[in-house]
Amino acid sequence: MAESGEGLGTVPEHERILQEIQSTDTACVGPTLRSVYDDQPNAHKKFMEKLDACIRNHDKEIEKMCNFHHQGFVDAITELLKVRTDAEKLKVQVTDTNRRFQDAGKEVIVQTEDIIRCRIQQRNITTVIEKLQLCLPVLEMYSKLKEQMSAKRYYSALKTMEQLENVYFPRVSQYRFCQLMIENLPKLREDIKEISMSDLKDFLESIRKHSDKIGETAMKQAQQQKLFSVILQKQNNVKFGKTIYINDRIPEERNEIVLKPVFEEEDENEEEGDEETFENYYRKQRKKQARLVLQPQSNMGYGFPVNRLFDLLFEIRDQYNETLLKKWAGVFRDIFEEDNYSPIPIVNEEEYKTVISKFPFQDPDVEKQSFPKKLPMSQSVPHIYIQVKEFIYASLKFSESLHRSSTEVDDMLRKSTNLLLTRTLSSCLLNLIKKPHIGLTELVQIIINTTHLEQACKYLEDFITNITNISQETVHTTRLYGLSTFKDARHAAEGEIYTKLNQKIDEFVQLADYDWTMSEPDGRASGYLMDLINFLRSIFQVFTHLPGKVAQTACMSACQHLSTSLMQMLLDSELKQISMGAVQQFNLDVIQCELFASSEPVPGFQGDTLQLAFIDLRQLLDLFMVWDWSTYLADYGQPASKYLRVNPNTALTLLEKMKDTSKKNNIFAQFRKNDRDKQKLIETVVKQLRSLVNGMSQHT
Repeated sequence: MAESGEGLGTVPEHERILQEIQSTDTACVGPTLRSVYDDQPNAHKKFMEKLDACIRNHDKEIEKMCNFHHQGFVDAITELLKVRTDAEKLKVQVTDTNRRFQDAGKEVIVQTEDIIRCRIQQRNITTVIEKLQLCLPVLEMYSKLKEQMSAKRYYSALKTMEQLENVYFPRVSQYRFCQLMIENLPKLREDIKEISMSDLKDFLESIRKHSDKIGETAMKQAQQQKLFSVILQKQNNVKFGKTIYINDRIPEERNEIVLKPVFEEEDENEEEGDEETFENYYRKQRKKQARLVLQPQSNMGYGFPVNRLFDLLFEIRDQYNETLLKKWAGVFRDIFEEDNYSPIPIVNEEEYKTVISKFPFQDPDVEKQSFPKKLPMSQSVPHIYIQVKEFIYASLKFSESLHRSSTEVDDMLRKSTNLLLTRTLSSCLLNLIKKPHIGLTELVQIIINTTHLEQACKYLEDFITNITNISQETVHTTRLYGLSTFKDARHAAEGEIYTKLNQKIDEFVQLADYDWTMSEPDGRASGYLMDLINFLRSIFQVFTHLPGKVAQTACMSACQHLSTSLMQMLLDSELKQISMGAVQQFNLDVIQCELFASSEPVPGFQGDTLQLAFIDLRQLLDLFMVWDWSTYLADYGQPASKYLRVNPNTALTLLEKMKDTSKKNNIFAQFRKNDRDKQKLIETVVKQLRSLVNGMSQHT
């Protein structure tokens, strides 16, 4: 009884321990098992029996579950066996596809490598071409220098050296051949100096050796000239003047200091030093020769009059100036042909300094602008300014040889320059303005250019003053006429702008295609008129660079011409009929014109000044739109009349066109009372207008 009682007490305890083992972490099982051994002596055996019974229960449950899922497992295995065949086929296909991709990829890789190699070669070739393009001009110029040295064209060789040093060598200074060339230039300069000095000495020696023969020949020719008639003398003088110019000036014009470009003076410090050496030596030797020549022999004193010789020289000078004027006319024409007629773009400070070194441009507003910026004038302005100075040098070269006073030389230079400005340059400008390819934009730029050239005339006067040392305040000093020259050119350009602008308006108006018999308007302005207004807006934006008065005059002229053209379109004799719908459509177009005028396309107009250009059209259309004939006829001739600008003849012409349209369109008008009344009203007004017009003609 005692044992059975103990057994009953341990069973719940064993079940609890089993539950703990099943539900507790493996790390905590130790204390639980120890409690089994700590209990009664037979507790271990009973616990093992209980554990075996629990294991058997779990095995039964596992077997039941396996039996339940066995069929699904078998089906899954069967499916896997079926899929294995397809997987093997897929594996074979994937392997084959991969192999083919690998084979195709090899070809792509080969072609890609070829492309990369070709691209590298192409880039290298491009680099070589670029470097060769930089080097070839240098080599060509150096070859040209060698040819000039061989041909003994030493001045041209010096200019080529200067171009090499200033322009070409800096581009390829990193190459060794360039360094060799640079090192060779000083030696070439020294050779030219020695050869030139030797030639100069030979020349002076030759002059001294043959001076007696030269004087004898000159005296004989002077005596022969006295025997000729005046006409033959003038012809020979002209021929002599041309010979001097052709033989002494044209082939060697590059060898003369006269025609050296002004903007190259800064790079000629070394040459100026050599030039000064040669000039001093030449002057010293010529003075010695002059003293020897001017010392007469004991059996001679000269005493011949030389006035006629000076007259001849002055006439030659005039012919020489005429030749110069013809030459510079060609120079000016070339400059105008090459100009792009757009403001000069300036990228950096260096370019800005280069331009103002050639032309005296001063504008604080432009100077304050950051780079890049644009100068208002085009490229032709500095070129023209430089060429005028070149002309002054050329004219001075001949005048200096006449041994006249500084005042006379100053007067000669100013007169020659005035001829260049008032005759040659002015003629070139006027011919340029009249050329058909010169458009409105080009004409605007020409006006701007002449303004800057006019402002530069004072610097030309200072330039002449610095040459002759004759102050401009001297009483007899001749002033330059640049003001009148460029003002005339501007007036011509302004007139051409007005003409071309009106021609452009006429081209747009010719595109008008009104349906004069329409019953109702389209509800929007005509396409040709909107295109014309857009064109006028864009062109007037260009006019903002012009003086205000010019832009305003052009705008007013354009609006007046457009108003006149539209009025003529209404009153055209070939237009026989006009409907009220067409008048309403025409009114929409005139409204757009008025809106354009009121938008102030050019600043400076006061109030509605520009809108008054369309006042005649506006009053005429208002009269027909409102049909206010009683007011018009009653107030006609009164200063305060609402339709003061409407001419009776104009109103009559337009009304008759509308009357004919009314008759044509209203075939059944006799059956409608309103149409009959309207027709009678039109006929009544027409009669009144005719009587008014007839009365005016009789009064006249």
